[in-house]
Amino acid sequence: MRRLRPWLLLLPGVNTVLVVVVMVAATFATATLSAVAGFGGGVLLLPVFVAVLGARDAVAVLTVAQLAGNGSRVWFNRDEVDRRLVGVFAAGAVPAAAAGALVFAAAPLAALTRVIGVFLLVMVVWRRRRPHGVRLDDAAFAAVGAVSGFGSALVGSIGPLVAPFFLARGLLRGAYIGTEAAAAVVMHLTKLVVFGAAAVLTTSGVATGLALAPASAAGAWTGKKIVDRLPAGAFVAVVEVGLVASGLVLVVTGG
Repeated sequence: MRRLRPWLLLLPGVNTVLVVVVMVAATFATATLSAVAGFGGGVLLLPVFVAVLGARDAVAVLTVAQLAGNGSRVWFNRDEVDRRLVGVFAAGAVPAAAAGALVFAAAPLAALTRVIGVFLLVMVVWRRRRPHGVRLDDAAFAAVGAVSGFGSALVGSIGPLVAPFFLARGLLRGAYIGTEAAAAVVMHLTKLVVFGAAAVLTTSGVATGLALAPASAAGAWTGKKIVDRLPAGAFVAVVEVGLVASGLVLVVTGG
């Protein structure tokens, strides 16, 4: 972590050990949230990583850490994953994620981050006006995958953007958590291949992401235990609260 020294490490009294503790704690907490709500961990963790690693390294490291967390969520909910829906989503997400990763290698992305944040807040209002959402056909769902794949490559994770569309397919609890996580795994693997080819993903970045993998897995396990006990109404409420929190974080930190 010696090369990754943005503004947080320059603050008085802040040392590398404290930063490591903050990163591990934040990774565990947001992985738990993701395992309960199915999203939100990445976008809430991104500002922490930006403060510690800098914007470009943050997205690459976040991708490695998110791969571990999402992979754990798939495993813990493996019996409920809708594999066909994952395939439909991936048809749009894989090429778009590859294209987005190439754009990310050189583009300033603060404005896009704020646009996504605003979109998430609007999405909550939309869900409240249409609480059952809109069930998309396969072609439209693949288009959602394309938007998600491209945006995820630019800002690390935009799970909240696709949450309403997965919910509208009638997925709840473990089926929703596992299916959304499996779709995310496909995107993250695609991004890592392109990041590596474009030299955005460095050896230290991979090491940092892998070091956070146990915290991601532990959070996924903790979240699975929580979500199994949530009634359906509370589950949807958690999802919507996560959407609002994620949107506000992206709007405030997108400068």
